[in-house]
Amino acid sequence: MQKESNHQDPILLSVPESFESDRLFIRAPLFGDGVLLNEAIAESIKELRPWMPWAQEVPSVQASEINVRRAKLDFLEHKDLRLHFINKDSGQFIGSGGLHRIDWKARKFEIGYWLRTSCTKQGYMTEAVAAITKFAIEHLEANRIEIRCDSRNQRSAQVAERSGFTLEGIIRNEVCDVDGALCSTMVFSKVRGIEF
Repeated sequence: MQKESNHQDPILLSVPESFESDRLFIRAPLFGDGVLLNEAIAESIKELRPWMPWAQEVPSVQASEINVRRAKLDFLEHKDLRLHFINKDSGQFIGSGGLHRIDWKARKFEIGYWLRTSCTKQGYMTEAVAAITKFAIEHLEANRIEIRCDSRNQRSAQVAERSGFTLEGIIRNEVCDVDGALCSTMVFSKVRGIEF
């Protein structure tokens, strides 16, 4: 007789596809979001380019829709949980983030994020990160949540700090940046039993 595993296949997990913060509706991608995503990338390409390898040029609307549909499939399979940020008052797509590099067995998640340029410096990102963190703790039983960013990306690091994440260290010369130069990565975390 085969022993039953305690580890449930992630595809069987019940993962809510949306939640809210004070000003944001945060949800999984929907087919048709490609136009919204494309507009936000086009507006923000100069600010995204130094930090995001995928944002070196503005994609076509069709490429953005393909990207959204793949993200939706990954969400449904629980491989990667991309989330879109929608302003509750205006209905505007203001950015994206989510839970990436998931280890379901250890319940470890990495929060990634970006905002469209016209919506920066208004507290939206800190609000979104707080909501995603709460979602990961309450609905996904997170044991560890990380935020990683290029050590030169001070605005991203400030979001992690404002959100109560602890800087664990800097991994020196870990990866190449978008121009091919070696760069270092700051690793912030919240861990069950310590920060939550």
